[in-house]
Amino acid sequence: MSAAIAPPPRAALIDSFISLDHKAIARRLLVFSLLFFLAGGVMALLMRTELAEPGLQVVSTETYNALFTMHGSTMIYLVITPLSLALGLYMVPLQVGSSRVAAPRVALCGLWLFVLGGIVMESGWLTVGGPGRATWIGVAPLSELQHTPGAGQDFWIIGVLLATLGEWLIGMCILATALGRRTPGMTLMRMPPFTWTMVGTTLMMIFAFPVLIVLMGLLFYDRRNCCLFDGPQGPLNYQELFWFYGHPVVYVMFFPFVGAVAEVFSAFSGRRLFGYAFFVASTALLFAALSSSVWGHHMFTTGRIDVKYFAVTSHAIILAAGLEYFDLIGTLWRGRIRFTVPLLFGVVFLFQFLVGGLSGVWVAAPTLDFNANNSYVIVAHFHYTLFAGSLFGAFAAIFYWFPKWTGALLREGLGRVQLALLFVGTNMTFAPMFALGEDGMTRRIANYSAASGWETLNTIATIGSYLIALGVLVFLINLYVSLRRRRVAGADPWGGPSLEWATSSPPPPTNFEALPPVRSFAPLMDARAEVTR
Repeated sequence: MSAAIAPPPRAALIDSFISLDHKAIARRLLVFSLLFFLAGGVMALLMRTELAEPGLQVVSTETYNALFTMHGSTMIYLVITPLSLALGLYMVPLQVGSSRVAAPRVALCGLWLFVLGGIVMESGWLTVGGPGRATWIGVAPLSELQHTPGAGQDFWIIGVLLATLGEWLIGMCILATALGRRTPGMTLMRMPPFTWTMVGTTLMMIFAFPVLIVLMGLLFYDRRNCCLFDGPQGPLNYQELFWFYGHPVVYVMFFPFVGAVAEVFSAFSGRRLFGYAFFVASTALLFAALSSSVWGHHMFTTGRIDVKYFAVTSHAIILAAGLEYFDLIGTLWRGRIRFTVPLLFGVVFLFQFLVGGLSGVWVAAPTLDFNANNSYVIVAHFHYTLFAGSLFGAFAAIFYWFPKWTGALLREGLGRVQLALLFVGTNMTFAPMFALGEDGMTRRIANYSAASGWETLNTIATIGSYLIALGVLVFLINLYVSLRRRRVAGADPWGGPSLEWATSSPPPPTNFEALPPVRSFAPLMDARAEVTR
């Protein structure tokens, strides 16, 4: 478009916020997720700084409890879940050969509901008394009006409801695109691995997210009108409803990154995904089905649930996870491996997530969980799963698809420095927590006795958290440098296997000028094989 007919800057800005292009919506979702990530990271640094030594040095107990609640809430509701959906919203239409996402107005509505929910939730910091202090679970009776009378808890409830509703709408658009807008020739069993992980993710969202939306509505009503969660069974009723959402969302937060790592391994080993059919079965069938049958292992110590049933279903997930690991490692086996930054992030993702998965076996066993419950063992477990694991998978995806999104390559040197800082930092931060938990340190405490012997491990964990922050800073520098001094990527800089690499970088508004024939789940590898014959 010539300068004479280009829209004025204000009109272009407004258009960017109301655009129905799935790529524009996904970019906004990525940006807001990053902003919330930085906010949640600052909260984590304040908490870790407070815990570096015995006593209260930085914040009060009340402020620490608020930080604890809002850090967890920000990361779960406003960072990891929307980040995984942003990847799906951008990439799934491209991978299935569609010119647009299904129901783009619904996706745009979902974006702004999410943003509004995040703003409302974080606005609790501006209220008298500050934000809610009922943890990221919002568990009753801590969230009842008599225990948290300020408006901050109401803002938290409304924010969670709006953000979750927005994410649910976006997820449904992604699912409808994968199932209903595929290009001719792309059968279900020819969809790329990442698209399959998004199908599994959104299938879980269909059943799990509405439960949380309804629960937040009930909690808001309960704070003003009646006693839904009072009495000896009230908190247990709340937990049953929450964890029916809370455990599937764990898989929502890492499934897409498993799919992204599968794409990365295929591209940089020069091989198709090994065991594709088993990968699909594991992702869309075993994991998605089992995710809704294991929520009770969060309640082993309550005496409310059938311990044996939930122990069996929780351990059955090992089979699904084992299949995925076998397929990913098999893809690298005897491949022509190129040790790029996306590949290295993917390899570290396998290691970090393995630690989280193996410690999950611990907490899925009732006798071991009774010992670990409410200790720092649990903190270490879910941080290895949802932060140390998902973080590296997310960065593998970002470094891999950044050229497609922007037409520019991220700097490899800065990427390797970032990887080293994050790897050392995450393990320094979270590995000591296993030992702290075994030694009796409980969750949600701002202070501990000097006689406990926990100071050294807490100091190590705090140093590690600052290394993580430094790694994130290096990434931000990489973004700035790579966008200001571009190294042109081209349409397919990696030799990728799937259809997103068959168009320009970044893609045009309609995504494709033309598409190659689709005869497998790796159509671009098929095309390159035909050229070399």
